Amino acid sequence: METPLFLEVLDGNVSLDFRWAQRDTGSLDEAQVQAALDAMTELEAGAIANPDEGRMVGHYWLRAPELAPKPEFQAEITTVEEYIQLLVDKLDGQFNHVIHVGIGGSALGPQLVDRALSSPWDPRQLHFIDNTDPDGAARVLERVPLDEALVVVVSKSGGTAETRNGLALVAEALEAQGLSLPERAIAITGGGSILWKRAEEEGWIATVPMWDWVGGRTSVTSAVGLVPMLLAGQDAEAFLSGAAAMDAATRGRDNNPALVLAMTWWIQAKERKRPTMVTLPYNDRLSLLAQYLQQLVMESLGKAGDGLAVYGNKGSTDQHAYVQQLRDGRPDFFAAFIEVLDNRGSQLEVQAGATAGDFLSGFLAGTRKALSEAGRDSVTISIARVDEYHLGAIVALFERAVGFYATFIGINAYHQPGVEAGKKAAGAILELQKRALAHLAEGGKGTAEALAPALKADPRDVFHVLRRLAVNGLVACQGEGLERVFSKA
Repeated sequence: METPLFLEVLDGNVSLDFRWAQRDTGSLDEAQVQAALDAMTELEAGAIANPDEGRMVGHYWLRAPELAPKPEFQAEITTVEEYIQLLVDKLDGQFNHVIHVGIGGSALGPQLVDRALSSPWDPRQLHFIDNTDPDGAARVLERVPLDEALVVVVSKSGGTAETRNGLALVAEALEAQGLSLPERAIAITGGGSILWKRAEEEGWIATVPMWDWVGGRTSVTSAVGLVPMLLAGQDAEAFLSGAAAMDAATRGRDNNPALVLAMTWWIQAKERKRPTMVTLPYNDRLSLLAQYLQQLVMESLGKAGDGLAVYGNKGSTDQHAYVQQLRDGRPDFFAAFIEVLDNRGSQLEVQAGATAGDFLSGFLAGTRKALSEAGRDSVTISIARVDEYHLGAIVALFERAVGFYATFIGINAYHQPGVEAGKKAAGAILELQKRALAHLAEGGKGTAEALAPALKADPRDVFHVLRRLAVNGLVACQGEGLERVFSKA
């Protein structure tokens, strides 16, 4: 791909400019391309897309309820969207801050939207607790006036450990100030989940449903994204409209932006052995786009020894960071430039005849050209501006491309066995910690290697657990390195 592929999303129109683009499908034959289109059609029609859980995948219905395969789905989507709007209207004038507690797709989508669209004049400022790091949670809770804060807790299963832990830390901080969690909390969760039951029993402000046919990494057009958007005063309807417009533009065979993007991934990853997409948005508001795409793309496609790695930062910051390697280092990647055409933040001429925005645009074109001259390929996605409509379109573009590419490489994009394996392994470590503390309390003592047989565990895991407990004063420790001797505190 010697010259860039240009995709434009401009004021309601989604188009590809093929004059300087490669139309070649590479080694994909027409049958493979048609199979990808057919798979997407079946997905939207309600086919079982996640056989592990026996469920459909219907995030596309969220922005076009009329496409949902069951009338009850259509009614539920419309009813919930209306309920969310009524809920936010009811809270008008209440709370100046929102503490959003979630992890993975329950946080990354809202964080992307908040970074892209927020302003100091929003009716509420959003703050995120998206990990089980107590120090990270404390930093958020210390800077937010809790008496002015609404708490939004997001977990489809209702039992996600990191979200449960974050909620516990928030509840503790509220209690310390004599504030009631139920009087300021909203749950977004699956019907009947542990979180749903708790919210109902304690009388939280509201519970908003998440459906099992919406995956976390594709949930930003569900209540997961709409609730914080509306609380922050943003135009959720425009966001859904942008996503719907991209969906409509990516259903046919001809001039299908997501299909062409997926073909580009195929040519780069499969034919040119460049399975890494470096995402370079030249706009500060899109600085979280690469992080958002890491989950969407890598969790969806990273299976069966395959996938597409994603990393990135933002332009022109990258020109002072890793563009050096992109141009002269390992040629095992391709670049995805995200261009925002409207950069009229200031018309100050920082140099005769040139504004800061002119420089930003020039740096994008210059970097792209420098990479091309070094044999590095790229695609360029251009949007008119960063607003709700165009952000929705960009989100939908990558969602659709992931679906097409998954069919090309023969994997299921809508389950995540590796994630579940990590959760199970983490649970085993926590069980080891309990056994280790009990063993030391009963008089056990020794190095990690000496203690491992009694604990029926790998010495490396024993060391990992006991060293941290020692630093936190929960066990005693003498010595250094692997020869440290652990005992009861």
